[in-house]
Order: sequence, then C-alpha cells, then structure tokens
Amino acid sequence: MRYGMGAEVLQDISFTLDPGSFHFLTGPSGAGKTSLLKLLYLAHRPSRGLVTMFGDDVTSAPRSALPRLRRRIGVVFQEYRLLDHMSAIDNVAMPLRIAGGADEAKIREHVEELLIWVGLKDRMHARPPTLSGGEKQRVAIARAVIAKPELLLADEPTGNVDPDMARRLMHLFVELNKLGTTTVVATHDLELVEEMGGAVMQLSAGGLTHSPASEGQIRNPHRPHKGLTP
Repeated sequence: MRYGMGAEVLQDISFTLDPGSFHFLTGPSGAGKTSLLKLLYLAHRPSRGLVTMFGDDVTSAPRSALPRLRRRIGVVFQEYRLLDHMSAIDNVAMPLRIAGGADEAKIREHVEELLIWVGLKDRMHARPPTLSGGEKQRVAIARAVIAKPELLLADEPTGNVDPDMARRLMHLFVELNKLGTTTVVATHDLELVEEMGGAVMQLSAGGLTHSPASEGQIRNPHRPHKGLTP
C-alpha cells in the first residue's frame, strides 16, 4: 500500500483473522498501524494485492458494495470522532438511526443498556466536551459495537488515558471478544500486551510478523474495574 507516489507503507503482508479471534497490532510510530486499520475498515484500498473480507474480494468490489460490508465492522478511532453537540446517548444511537428500521424506544433502551455496561450510567446525557478522555473512549467503544459488528477495530484506544483507565478499556475489549466479536487493537503499550498475552501482529519496515497468544487465549488485564464488568 502506498499514498500517491510515495514509498510503500505496507508491503508483502499476509494474514488471516479467524472469527472470534483477538489480536494486538503493534509497531513503532510510522510503521503503518493506522494504514492497515484503514484497509480493514475499507477507508482505503490496497495499491496492489488482495483483501478478502467476509468472503468477498473488496479489492475490486464496486463502491456501492462497500456500505453493506462496513456495517459489519465497528471502529474505535484514536481521536474519538464524537459529535460535540450531541449527548452520549445520541452519539451511540447514531449508527442504528442511520441504518433505520428500528423503533426509537427500542434503540434508546438498547443504547442505555450498553452505556450502563461500559460504566457510563450517570453520564448518558453528557456531551463530549464535558467528558474525560476515558469517558469519551467508552462512548466511542459503545458506538462502535451498538450494531453488533462481526469485526471490531480500535486505533490506539489507550493512547490518551492513564494506566488504570487503559486496563479498564482493555477489559471491555476482552469481554466483547468473549461474546464472539473478532477484535483487533492497535497499541504501542507493549507492557499491557505482554500482561494480557494476546496474539500479536507486529509491523516493522512495512512488513508484518505474527505471534500467537502466549497461553492460547487472551487474558483480562490485572485489576479490572468492577464497575465495568457486564
């Protein structure tokens, strides 16, 4: 993959994400973590090679087919991308309202249950400018999973929070993965990766290496916050 006439950011990489698997995506700054995630959530197409998702070749798929595929993917952006003029409830409800076909009362009930699950029972009606970094990230996570995606992608979700909040957030990702959601978390926090023992995809110099989970499966981080347990 390359941008314009520049050098290739990703080259000759190959991997498979098994349904229900959990992977960390690591690598130094500039290694291509965000670029790889953009390929996975169909924001970009590869300059060469093949990308297959949910059994479909998305490399040559018409643009009209991409929205259907994107609805099967949830994305937690590094910069949150919340709408400041809307409450936490309305930010999270947006994907369901855009998709249509659901009763507003059912949407609200579902959103409230999810916000309670992520530990935001008392912040549902708050707007993003009044939320802490950890609270914004949990709203972003809730929005990403409200439509029950098959694949969840998170770009440096712990990059702007303290170590305790990082563990709370990672606890959420592990619990979501236990529900069957294939999960990829890009992070530079190698200490947390080692602590949790998950499978690791490491980018370096445009290439990718893959290491399996140290004990065969992902572990919850130490000292998960009891208020975030579903």
